[in-house]
Amino acid sequence: MYSVAMRPFFAALLAVTLASPAAPPAFADAYHATPKLVVILVIDQFRGDYLDRYRDALTSPNGFNLFLKRGAYFNGCYFDYANTKTAPGHATIGTGAYTDGHGIGSNEWWDLARNTDRPVTSVEDERYRLVGTFDDLPVPPPPAIPPAAPRIGSSPRNLHATTLGDEVRLATNGQAKLFGVSLKDRAAILPAGQTANAAFWIDGATGRFVTSTFYMPELPAWATRFNKGPRIAQAVKDSGLEETTQFYNLVGRTPAANSYELDFSEALIDNEKLGANSVTDVLTISLSANDIMGHQMGPDSDAERQMVVGLDRDLNTFFTWLDKKVGLANVMVAFTADHGIAPIPQQAARLGVDAGRLDLESFADAVNIRLNQRLSPGKSVKYLMSQLELPYIAFDTRVFTAAKISEADAEAAVAEVIPDAIASLGAPPQPPNSLALSEATRKYAEARLDPDPGIAFVRTRVDLAAGKLPDTEFGRRIAHSYTGHGGWYVMVVPTPYQMEVLNGIQTTHFSPWSYDRHVPLGFLGAEFVPGYYRQSAAPVDIAATFAALLGINAPSNSIGRVLTEILKPAQGSTPQR
Repeated sequence: MYSVAMRPFFAALLAVTLASPAAPPAFADAYHATPKLVVILVIDQFRGDYLDRYRDALTSPNGFNLFLKRGAYFNGCYFDYANTKTAPGHATIGTGAYTDGHGIGSNEWWDLARNTDRPVTSVEDERYRLVGTFDDLPVPPPPAIPPAAPRIGSSPRNLHATTLGDEVRLATNGQAKLFGVSLKDRAAILPAGQTANAAFWIDGATGRFVTSTFYMPELPAWATRFNKGPRIAQAVKDSGLEETTQFYNLVGRTPAANSYELDFSEALIDNEKLGANSVTDVLTISLSANDIMGHQMGPDSDAERQMVVGLDRDLNTFFTWLDKKVGLANVMVAFTADHGIAPIPQQAARLGVDAGRLDLESFADAVNIRLNQRLSPGKSVKYLMSQLELPYIAFDTRVFTAAKISEADAEAAVAEVIPDAIASLGAPPQPPNSLALSEATRKYAEARLDPDPGIAFVRTRVDLAAGKLPDTEFGRRIAHSYTGHGGWYVMVVPTPYQMEVLNGIQTTHFSPWSYDRHVPLGFLGAEFVPGYYRQSAAPVDIAATFAALLGINAPSNSIGRVLTEILKPAQGSTPQR
């Protein structure tokens, strides 16, 4: 026992101990920067079978093998909704909710209150302007170069839910830093969220990284230096070009775009000092090149294999750099994709799959003809909007309201004529060179089957809003795809492997079928039990799992589950029995 004389010493020691701040916990905690940095990595149009298909060629230790060998990896990860496009996918990953929770139903939609000439994009916002597009012009410009008109900026105005990054910012009273990076504005903005310090994407012509006045009045000095440096020219050269004014379309579809985007991400981490703060920072990176190339070449092409193998090397370079800069032991990473992709219909048809292509222009003409027969005999009224994309077929509400037709009646009329309109596109087989053969009904001469366009499901917006859907897994996916954006519409789902013809692309994604919903899901960090997991999982689980680990609220509309099967017990905790 200690003597009475020692009591003052121990009393003073106890007072100092109680007054000292508590030591940071040993487990993950956003409030004490454990981990220092969260990275959500999204690879655009990266189907869930790619890593198994090309696994033998993935040799980089810090590339995909970080997730396959050192992390927790799910090969059975599927989105649980039907509108598998870029904007909804990125919003889903960030918010842990589907379209019925975050509101983003497509990459663009018609909003006649904002624009009657074209659809508005999911993130465009006429209240703001782009920043950084013309930052290398002299001020004021010489007389020969008139000042460029400000271009419409972008924002998360249509995102109706918070993201994981938003919740980290809220939990830390804005001390945490949150950024998003992509070649595409929607892919930079939506997974980051409403409270991001900034989102950066590229100007399609020049390749310069830009942002919007929603975030800041001008680019940070470091981003301007990056834009004016040699990196753009190097990316053009690496893509096999000498110069281009179509950076997004030409450089963007090559592996050079991935290394270019990752180099910008390194510059951001370094200059914004991510991972060097007293709380956890968050960065979302969406790599777009795979999508730009994949629509043209398809998932089974040599170009896809080369893209995956090249990305493995680029990720190795990035994560090796991040290990030196922040330390991978201090980083928590989730890796996934925003959607999968269908095979090119002609290639699937050769193997006997009931695959075909649906020309939306011919389809719209067929619908309009039947609506005129019913609603305006002898006339040629355009009841559908001029630019359409599946799965939502948008109406010109001005025409229906002028005729005093309600939304419910208008949508019901369209839904009723769709089966007959589709059937009219299935002409008898003709030689491939026949002038009478439309693109909508073109048959592949080498195919074993001769499919006609088919529709699996049609539902009006009014019925979707009322929840009038089958009580099945398929019905749940449709319910998760409801959005109030886009005015009046009907949702149209073709049968599997039926592909819309759009802008000359070879294949696309938009459907509830497995090839569009299947994506990879990997985790890296000290909190995870490494392994190859075959349980079912979904991208909505990322936000729920990370929120639980960080000790923060899940995003406002999150419906994902915490993936407890991959989590180590917190140090000092009692394992569950």
